[in-house]
Amino acid sequence: MVNITKKSNSLRIAIATATVKVSKQETIDAIEQRKIPKGDVFEFARAAGLFGVKKTSDVIPDCHPLPVEYTAITYEIVNLEVIITVEVHTVYKTGVEVEAMHGASVAALTMYDMLKPIDKGVEIANIKLLKKSGGKTDLKNARFPEIKAAVVVCSDSVYENKAQDGSGKTIMARLEQFGIDTIKYEIVPDEVKAIGDKATELSNAGFQLLIFTGGTGLSPRDVTPDAILPLIDRPIAGIMETARHYGQERMPYAMLSRGVAGFIGQTLVLTFPGSKNGVEESMDALFPHVFHLFKVIKGEKH
Repeated sequence: MVNITKKSNSLRIAIATATVKVSKQETIDAIEQRKIPKGDVFEFARAAGLFGVKKTSDVIPDCHPLPVEYTAITYEIVNLEVIITVEVHTVYKTGVEVEAMHGASVAALTMYDMLKPIDKGVEIANIKLLKKSGGKTDLKNARFPEIKAAVVVCSDSVYENKAQDGSGKTIMARLEQFGIDTIKYEIVPDEVKAIGDKATELSNAGFQLLIFTGGTGLSPRDVTPDAILPLIDRPIAGIMETARHYGQERMPYAMLSRGVAGFIGQTLVLTFPGSKNGVEESMDALFPHVFHLFKVIKGEKH
């Protein structure tokens, strides 16, 4: 099965249809009048479709078991066709398009089985996905080349050339995936004044995104939040709360991160851990959705 452990829960919606064609108007009349010998076609097919949605992972090998939190099955008759529509919702890490399509197919097969004694010309015309939403797929092609970014590594050892930077370069590589070039890449020691001065300098230089990595923990030299927090005009607690929650689901020490986030003037400042894994998890948790802030601060609607 595909590894979805890096994904975050979000509302996922999928709508699928299946079309059942009959060969004569008498069949449509019998369906509408509930005169099919095997029973009410609509209700039997609806019940079967619900089971189909819930049992998808049992019969489709690569589908993940997931919580189905809403399913609606509706019908529309157009000439000699019955169009079955299945809508499925979940709050989970992966989408429900296969669940919706499987539910539609099972409902269509049930309808076929119930109608074949009175109509030998019944056929299932097609099963297709009409719509899906939710998750990062909605933004997978989004690019933000207009955003000027800077990355600052806070580390005594890297500053003194005693260690190699991994986290800062990881951030730059991830930003590049969104079409963002890191215009400034700086390394500073773990000192409150050096970090604060660099934050002031880069925010005054017109950068829209400024990411610090390192110094967010609890060791005596971890002072990045202490340097940045007094400079922030508009704190956004939810950003780093989201990153910590995401990390805590994957390792037990993410709760110890003291990272802060907010605006210094018009510059969004984020403070990430210094480890490569910590940076990757923070990026996975926040991007690309955090870019929505740049629309909001311009006064655009959500």
